[in-house]
Amino acid sequence: MVIDAHQHFWQYDPVRDAWIDESMEVIRRDFYPEHLAPVLEENGVHGCVAVQADQSPDETAFLLSLAAQHTFIRGVVGWADLRADNIHEQLEQYAAHPKLKGFRHIVQGEPDSRFILGEHFCRGIKALAQHGFTYDILVYPKQLAAVEEFVQQFPEQALVIDHLAKPDIKGGELEAWAAHMRRIAQSPNVYCKLSGMVTEADWQQWEPAHFRPFLEVALEAFGPGRLLYGSDWPVCLVAAKYREVKSLVTDFISTLSTTEQQQIMGGNAISFYHL
Repeated sequence: MVIDAHQHFWQYDPVRDAWIDESMEVIRRDFYPEHLAPVLEENGVHGCVAVQADQSPDETAFLLSLAAQHTFIRGVVGWADLRADNIHEQLEQYAAHPKLKGFRHIVQGEPDSRFILGEHFCRGIKALAQHGFTYDILVYPKQLAAVEEFVQQFPEQALVIDHLAKPDIKGGELEAWAAHMRRIAQSPNVYCKLSGMVTEADWQQWEPAHFRPFLEVALEAFGPGRLLYGSDWPVCLVAAKYREVKSLVTDFISTLSTTEQQQIMGGNAISFYHL
């Protein structure tokens, strides 16, 4: 079974979604399950994980409502204020939703490069494991030093790095990013999504070869047992078609065994998120 472990839905709001600037005009519109379903079918993908794009409880409710209506949405990664004093109470209530698998905070947007190590935030992360939820790590390379410390604090928490931590593929900045990723991967509870790559490359002139050094580091560091395919649809549409995004991963892993390819393209997502 092929699972897209990372995509989004939204009802476009120009104020809330101000991060979608003029250069991203193609995604300045609504994206719903009825838009994604035929794309997945055309590309041989059997299900997906819908990930939050807005930091509000309404976003989590929105995604859960879509998941309740569409069986191909196998899981939801929502948002909750992990720093809240009543985080345990919130998580207990969310546990009633079987399709809610985990949570994410847009750490990449926090001005403090060590935000992820904050006392109250880490208290919330500790609560996730107690309630059986995963956590998606969304950061830029400049925040990876803090992530190294972070993952060591939570050896029992299921963690996954989104978008390979957004390396500078366009600029070819590999070495510092690679060193951090190799150290982070030494924690066996940390996974990594092969997603969000085309938007970190030159949107108009990228070539598959531009991604290979970064993919090689990810495969070497995490191994085929801890990598997850994700499209980052519809954000990826600013730089590539869905089939191109998927092919970047399937072509790269084509020399691996059939079992290893199946792990990366779906098996790891199923086990990580308990789909």
